[in-house]
Amino acid sequence: MKTLGLIGGMSWESTAEYYRLLNELTRDRLGGLHSARLVLHSVDFAEIEQLQAAGRWEEAGTVLAGAARSLEAAGAELLLLCTNTMHKVAGHVEAAVSVPLLHLADATADAVRAAGLRRVGLLGTAFTMEQDFYRGRLASGGLDVLVPDAESRALVHRVIYEELCVGAVREQSRAEYRRVIEDLVAAGAEGIVLGCTEIELLVRPQDSPVPVFPTARLHAEAAVAAALADH
Repeated sequence: MKTLGLIGGMSWESTAEYYRLLNELTRDRLGGLHSARLVLHSVDFAEIEQLQAAGRWEEAGTVLAGAARSLEAAGAELLLLCTNTMHKVAGHVEAAVSVPLLHLADATADAVRAAGLRRVGLLGTAFTMEQDFYRGRLASGGLDVLVPDAESRALVHRVIYEELCVGAVREQSRAEYRRVIEDLVAAGAEGIVLGCTEIELLVRPQDSPVPVFPTARLHAEAAVAAALADH
């Protein structure tokens, strides 16, 4: 099995899910006491969030590029950036190393197409919902992407940073997310992309009238498949 390199900590709540998923999926594939071969570089999310808020993406990219180099030096053969939003600087990461980066949006688009769907609603941080680095990547994968209205985008973003990133999972927020999902479905969404790894802590399949696509799980599934491709 190839050694996976995880750039995590954004937030650690979802990185912990990545660790669990990668090990469970490896065990399911190989059986017995098998677990994933991986190394983790976990950053201080407070520092990254400050760079996000200030629009200092080049600096954030430099930080994550350094993390990628440390993972390659530690033996990582395939990298995962364990966050949707910071795929805005995926190019910095890719340019810093010689090992491949498994892009989260590509894994997601593959899963949506495999389900026979094309038009999806996207939930995530304001950066992910409003900027083109992620929506455009999904569109280049053949998807038609819908996002909530401005008020709902602000709600989704607030819940991520003020609640989910600090481990708070609230029923009121789940109900509000359900309303946002229903609005997207009414607008024509055939599925919902949970385009922030923390959202999977809140939104369950039963919270949506259409299929949901949990990006952290899809990313982990694609990573284990790639790591075991030659097994």
